[in-house]
Amino acid sequence: MSSETETATVHRAWAADLRPGTLYELLRLRVDVFVVEQACPYAELDGRDLEESTRHFWLGGEGTPEPLLGCVRLLREPTGEFRIGRLCTARSVRGRGLGRQLMEAALAEVGDRVCLLDAQEHLAGFYRRFGFGQVGEAYDWDGVAHVPMRRS
Repeated sequence: MSSETETATVHRAWAADLRPGTLYELLRLRVDVFVVEQACPYAELDGRDLEESTRHFWLGGEGTPEPLLGCVRLLREPTGEFRIGRLCTARSVRGRGLGRQLMEAALAEVGDRVCLLDAQEHLAGFYRRFGFGQVGEAYDWDGVAHVPMRRS
C-alpha cells in the first residue's frame, strides 16, 4: 500500500439519479468493508440510501476501467442538519488520501451548515481534521466503538 496522496474524480448523485449498477457497487463496497472486513454483521441497508434528500459521492466505478475506490453518503436529517455516513475506501487504496477527498467533496456541499456523524472511535482524529468535535460518550454500535461528532 502506498502512502502517496492520490486524487480521483469524485462522482456525485442524488439518490433518485443513481444508476442501479452504481448503487449496487456502492452497497457492495460498504458491505465488503463494514460487514465482511470488519466482521460486523449489521443491517447495512437502513432505508436511507434512497431518501429523496440523500446524496452519494464516490470515486472510480461508474463504468470506468477502475473499480469503485471509495464512497460516502450525505443525508439531511428531519431537523435540517446534514449527516455524513458510510465513508469507506477499498482496502487496496487506503492511505492515499481518497477518504479525505470524499470528505472534502461532501463538506463542500454542506458549506458552513451544521453537520453530524458517528465515527468509529479509532477514526475520530481523522474527522477532527475537518472541524468535527466529539459531542457525547463513546457507545457500542454492533460491536464497534463509535463516538458522536458535530461540526458547527
